[in-house]
Amino acid sequence: MVNTLAPKTAEPAGPAAHGTRTRAPGPGRRDRARRRQTLLAYLFLAPALLFFAVFLILPLGFALLLSMSRWTGFDLGDIDPVGLDNFAGLFADGSAFLVPVLTNTLLFALGTVALALAGSVLVATCIDKLRFQGLWRTLYFLPIVTTVVAVGNVWKYMYEPGGLVNGVLNALGLDSVAFLQNPDTALPAVVVVQAWASVGSAILILTAGLKSVPESYYEAAALDGAGPATVFFRITLPLLRPSLLFVCVTQFLTGLQSFALIIVMTKGGPGDATDVAALEMYRRAFSYGDWGTASAAAFVLFLVVLAVTLAQLWIFRRTGEDA
Repeated sequence: MVNTLAPKTAEPAGPAAHGTRTRAPGPGRRDRARRRQTLLAYLFLAPALLFFAVFLILPLGFALLLSMSRWTGFDLGDIDPVGLDNFAGLFADGSAFLVPVLTNTLLFALGTVALALAGSVLVATCIDKLRFQGLWRTLYFLPIVTTVVAVGNVWKYMYEPGGLVNGVLNALGLDSVAFLQNPDTALPAVVVVQAWASVGSAILILTAGLKSVPESYYEAAALDGAGPATVFFRITLPLLRPSLLFVCVTQFLTGLQSFALIIVMTKGGPGDATDVAALEMYRRAFSYGDWGTASAAAFVLFLVVLAVTLAQLWIFRRTGEDA
């Protein structure tokens, strides 16, 4: 007699029913998949890497070769290795590269940073309290999208004895000043133009930084009876430090590498009053055919830019900002 109440054995289901077992992919399979993914990533990066190699690595290597050679810029077979003679010549007695060229470059960059930073902080703070902020930011940003040639020529005519700037001085009872013809005023005059032309981008960055400052800080300061100066120096400026660091570094780099504005407005004159490193490199290479000295000057300028940037980052870190 069959016992119908006995429990039945459950039949195995899935792959185990056919005698197979599911296995996780082994280390070899994972390694092959990872290699395929890496290869695919490099294939996507190949156009950018090729562009980087052709337009940066190769020119950099060629410039390093030229900096230790003598070459007139025509036949590659005429490259004559001279070791470090080009670097020694830049700092030899009687060379104008250290004074006034490199000195003018540092003064130009320092003046540009000081004026642009002070002006952008002041204007950004004022714009943050006005209506139609987008309109004001656009107006101050217009010099950025204007060509350097146009900016330089307009200001060049404004600095003329019969120009707008001297017209304002005459209206105030002052004598006209030959800004671009006087060696004592030529460099400061160009610094003002460079700072004016670059203040727009700094204003955009600083206004964005001001928007990130919590309103609760200002409300707490108002409850404590803090005045506008205290709020600005104790709250606004410390919290703007990351934006100020970025503006300071980028403005300094731009000032150290400035070339187009100076060649449009003064061509390095009068004399060598506005001669800067980038303009000197251009003259050495394209006017005098001394590509070796021009390349050596480029590497010296690179070291100066690197040293100044590292110094700025170190100063900001010492004051409490991790960059």
